[in-house]
Amino acid sequence: MALPLWLLDLWDVHYVKAIAIALGSYLAMQLVLWVSEEIFLKIAAKTKMEMDDVIVRRLRWPLALLVFFIGIRIAANVLQFSERANLMISEVANSLIVLGAAWVISRSLNIGMDSFGRKLAQRTKSPVDDGLLHIGHRFVGILFFFLAVTAILKVWGVQVGPLLASLGIAGIAVAFALQNTLGNIFGGVGILLDKSIRIGDTIQLDDGTVGRVTRISLRSTKIRSVNNELVIIPNGRFADSKIVNWSLPDRRLRVDVSFGVKYGSDIEKVKEVIGSLLKKDKEILQDPGPEVVFLRMSDSALDFSARFWISDIDKKVPMKDKATSAIYKALGKHKIEIPFPTRTVYLRKEG
Repeated sequence: MALPLWLLDLWDVHYVKAIAIALGSYLAMQLVLWVSEEIFLKIAAKTKMEMDDVIVRRLRWPLALLVFFIGIRIAANVLQFSERANLMISEVANSLIVLGAAWVISRSLNIGMDSFGRKLAQRTKSPVDDGLLHIGHRFVGILFFFLAVTAILKVWGVQVGPLLASLGIAGIAVAFALQNTLGNIFGGVGILLDKSIRIGDTIQLDDGTVGRVTRISLRSTKIRSVNNELVIIPNGRFADSKIVNWSLPDRRLRVDVSFGVKYGSDIEKVKEVIGSLLKKDKEILQDPGPEVVFLRMSDSALDFSARFWISDIDKKVPMKDKATSAIYKALGKHKIEIPFPTRTVYLRKEG
């Protein structure tokens, strides 16, 4: 069946043809979204893999917009304006296609990084560092933004070579101005790659602050102290500091409880009473076992230290409180005196 002559004449009108192509590209975009939502997502939901769901959800909009931009580019070719106007319309359409393609590729690489991170965690049986993935995502985003801008400049006829040379010279000056910031960034990457400090570890800073690492970002490391204070340290300074990681090689910790007894007390009896007390506590590890050490003979007491291991550093304060209270009661029960600080003063008689 042949089309009516008036419809063929109408189709020859460039504006009508361009509008029809633009509408068709919009419908194609909606079709991509509908197929992704109604078909691909339902198929992905039936599989045991989580990655296919992520791929469909995160790529549906970038792909749909890329299809729409390509349609707009085709529609722009149909229009017949002046040569300058047609060139500008084509450059705008090509720029949109470049942005859409960069978005699709960037999203795809981020999905691949997430998948690789999960597989690495399963193989090493350790959690994936969220901070490292965050830095990777930011790097990919910045890289493809730069590439997209470079491609768009070429589309518009801008000479990229001299511009990049100028940016290189300016970049050196900026690098000197931002050397502390760059030091923080490289410090953060080094911390994450070294794996000596991880998110969730309990650490002690060189100023004595103890807390748990909550986040390692591009610029800084955040620590939640035992007093619920948020401590923020620039990564450059953090990487150069002396840090004690209580969580490595594991979360076990030795606790020392110092106490003193009166001069004349039976040393072996003190060790036996306190050692037996520590061995009966189920929260104290028996491998390595607890020990009672005679430290010194001080001015007014015989000083001892009760040393034992616990399974988790988070138990340090309550276990030290429990052990100190139990030692005090045990000494009193067995008539072992705890001395007061005393001082003997001799008065010299004259005459």
